[in-house]
Amino acid sequence: MSDSLVVRAYAKGVDQAPRKVALVASLVNNRNVDDALVILAHTPKRAALPVVKAIESARANAVNTHSLDSKSLVLTTVSVTAGARLKRFKPASRGRALPFQKKSANILIEVSGSVKPKKKPATAKVVEADEKGTK
Repeated sequence: MSDSLVVRAYAKGVDQAPRKVALVASLVNNRNVDDALVILAHTPKRAALPVVKAIESARANAVNTHSLDSKSLVLTTVSVTAGARLKRFKPASRGRALPFQKKSANILIEVSGSVKPKKKPATAKVVEADEKGTK
């Protein structure tokens, strides 16, 4: 294995326009994961919550599945693409119907970090009992 791994997490079907989510996601690209979460916690945009969830998912994947060191994690890719669009109609005057689309976004988070060194297994310490015995 190499010294650095890349771990991905997707958030698909976020019910917000991709332009609005990409505006928030661009704030944290190429940053440390902990710093990115602090920045997003203080961002007054609705799109910050799905980006936070995707970053936390990527961090959990990296730490639990791939055993990477959580302090060395860096966001290498934060990408927002257009998701599926739902075609809907809004009623208008004179019996008309005006079409509009409900947009959704897909968020891709890639996190890279160094592999955590494995601990050596603990050796069983044999406690020798006192031969005289204690009362």
